[in-house]
Amino acid sequence: MAASIFAAVPHSPPVAVFKLTADFREDSDSRKVNLGVGAYRTDEGQPWVLPVVKKVEQMIASDNSLNHEYLPILGLPEFRANASRIALGDDSPAIKEKRVGSVQCLGGTGALRIGAEFLRRWYNGNNNTATPVYVSTPTWENHNSVFMDAGFKDIRTYHYWDAAKRGLDLQGLLNDMEQAPEFSIFILHACAHNPTGTDPTPDQWKQIAAVMKRRSLFPFFDSAYQGFASGSLDKDAWAVRYFVSEGFELFCAQSFSKNFGLYNERVGNLTVVGKDADNVQRVLSQMEKIVRTTWSNPPSQGARIVATTLASPQLFDEWKGNVKTMADRVLLMRSELRSRLEALGTPGTWNHITEQIGMFSFTGLNPKQVEYMVKEKHIYLMASGRINMCGLTTKNLDYVAKSIHEAVTKIQ
Repeated sequence: MAASIFAAVPHSPPVAVFKLTADFREDSDSRKVNLGVGAYRTDEGQPWVLPVVKKVEQMIASDNSLNHEYLPILGLPEFRANASRIALGDDSPAIKEKRVGSVQCLGGTGALRIGAEFLRRWYNGNNNTATPVYVSTPTWENHNSVFMDAGFKDIRTYHYWDAAKRGLDLQGLLNDMEQAPEFSIFILHACAHNPTGTDPTPDQWKQIAAVMKRRSLFPFFDSAYQGFASGSLDKDAWAVRYFVSEGFELFCAQSFSKNFGLYNERVGNLTVVGKDADNVQRVLSQMEKIVRTTWSNPPSQGARIVATTLASPQLFDEWKGNVKTMADRVLLMRSELRSRLEALGTPGTWNHITEQIGMFSFTGLNPKQVEYMVKEKHIYLMASGRINMCGLTTKNLDYVAKSIHEAVTKIQ
């Protein structure tokens, strides 16, 4: 019998975070804790369907006017408009001047991919595979892959995390921007930087914007946690809105997985800010062609949930309350973990736990210490030392803190 035509296909290594979850599920130890996957959990360690989402789902189910016809290629208009509105603000001059457009995408990853595909074909000319794309060190692992798979050949890194002080390496970041070729593309985390949880301050963002403007660098924001990071939609969108106010043309990939808890609905939006209305419409016309050959038409359920919620003042207020509930629990877990580590006298400083923001914390644990946590303590976290704060509960905090203390004390 002839060999398979796929015989030469190598086995790809598993995606690390999902492999971690699979290992956790197979672990029979009663003490096990999952601090890996990026999803919200209640204090009981369970997924949470937002009350406002349940309410809107029931509204949609009872609306006899709805059907399952195709959505437009670019997506549900009311979803796109409202998604861009919460990113840029109700009073955004760019929206009033009609130089904002958007594309409904399959999650934040889909928004990044459509943006990357467009930039590779049309940014600063056309077919710019050699244009440098810069991602932070470290960054969300998908950033590199999305832009490589879109055809970019030159993926570079810029300084971001200062391991010694466990904070932002602002000078290194600014130096890299100064040295980057003009028109380079920079992937920026709008808030709650993944994986470090460390964000620039408004003053630092102003310095970043000043260099990017002078060097003609293109900002591509990844906004996966608006509202979820601080509990305030406006605070978490500050950087994006500032760049718009400074006259930048930019892209902003939005995800509604975290702040709506719609992980498996894949609800994303790509907001495009251009110089004028004609410019934006031409960009959208090309993005429509890309979408047509990628997924053709987007799904409706998740987008309807978000659109209905954002368009109703009452539902919008309820949603903001739900988001604040999630954000406040994460902030509480941060303060409780730090206080326990400090009470134990754990070597090192732990103020970065509360200074960081959002779902993730870069603990500073090294790979050997992480290995000890996983194998000896059955606490699952990424090899980088990143933990999901939502995996902490009032029931496992003491165990996790004591385990971190042991790992740091025993293993250098």
